[in-house]
Amino acid sequence: MLSCLGLWFAVFLQSGLEARANEMSKRVASTVNLTRTALRYAQQTDPHALLADLSRHENLDVHVRLKNDITQPLPAEQYWQSIQTNLQASLGAETIIAWEVNQQPGFWVSFSNNNEPYWLAFNRQQINGTHPMQWASWIAGAILLSLLGATILTRYVNRPLTRLARFAKAISCGKITPPLPNKGAREIRLVNASFNRMAQALRQTESDREMMLAGLSHDLRTPLTRMRLEIEMSPIPASTRESVDQDLEQVDQSINKLIEYARASITANQTDPSPVTPTINISQTLNKIIELERPRIENQGGTLLACITDDLVTRIEPFCLQRIISNLFENVRRYGCNARNEPEIFVRLERLGQELALEISDTGQGIAQQDSETLLRPFTRGDIARTGADGTGLGLAIVERLVTQAHGSLRLGCGDQGLVVNITLPSL
Repeated sequence: MLSCLGLWFAVFLQSGLEARANEMSKRVASTVNLTRTALRYAQQTDPHALLADLSRHENLDVHVRLKNDITQPLPAEQYWQSIQTNLQASLGAETIIAWEVNQQPGFWVSFSNNNEPYWLAFNRQQINGTHPMQWASWIAGAILLSLLGATILTRYVNRPLTRLARFAKAISCGKITPPLPNKGAREIRLVNASFNRMAQALRQTESDREMMLAGLSHDLRTPLTRMRLEIEMSPIPASTRESVDQDLEQVDQSINKLIEYARASITANQTDPSPVTPTINISQTLNKIIELERPRIENQGGTLLACITDDLVTRIEPFCLQRIISNLFENVRRYGCNARNEPEIFVRLERLGQELALEISDTGQGIAQQDSETLLRPFTRGDIARTGADGTGLGLAIVERLVTQAHGSLRLGCGDQGLVVNITLPSL
């Protein structure tokens, strides 16, 4: 755009150059003729008084031209050369046009009066017509207006693309987004319509999978219970019975996770108005949950420390808060133990402005920073978890959905050591 603007200025200057040179040449020639005529009629009175009056009132300097005057020719620019050609055509070929005379700058034009040679000196700015600062201001104004227009146009074009990128990122993280608006340029409307169809198809696929998981998990409970009963009644060695019972316990825990994930997903996708979320003293509720979880941590040889600010209030279901904490603690017990295979958990709750900050950290090996968003997807586990864990990869996905239902946010990070889970909830 700037190059195009510069080209237009060049065309404008080129097209107006000859016209300005002709007009200025006529003015200079007219001034020279008037000055010659005035000198001719002033010979009988006082020509010196006339010259002084012209210099004082008309800003015209008339000097006697000497043979030893040192002159400098006009610049080799088209504008000045055109003026020189026009003046010599109007005043005569013998007319001398000089840029300087005896090192005195100006626009000097020679003429004769009664065979006496003279110089008529003009201010160069009068001949140039436009001050350089004026040209600079015009150019700067045009550039600023062009850049402003380009910025507005670019923002108008990029805004729907930025929104599309933001929605695509949200969907890639498993979040639910509203449909993109059907407005804007035709290409943008087509892209938005295609994206909305894709998002709807993904939501339908996710919903079908969640319902299938819920139904399948529910239907597996009956045969599992029957298998437990048959194993208890069968005459097999105690070690074998214990091994099979552990396997069935692992399957039962996986089923519980599937049911819990499906329940959280169905609740998050409900469009019907839901009852108002109760207001709770999260400080007291969190302390109770920690005291219930502490024996399980200590039985594994670990430690559980907490720093909770008193009397903090928010809106969240107490059962949802318990599920959040339980899933995070279980995640630490599975993947966040220290080198001695002992879970060390530190819980912090405090107010930060209009939000409550809940931080749960461990002393395990942590995760790679680039995996922080990936681990929030269902059925996803990090490299450390895959090497020897028996989970389903649903714990963090369940936590993320429960936090979202409470109008909060969840972020995974790396502390000095281990994993840091940061949860923010609205403060009341």
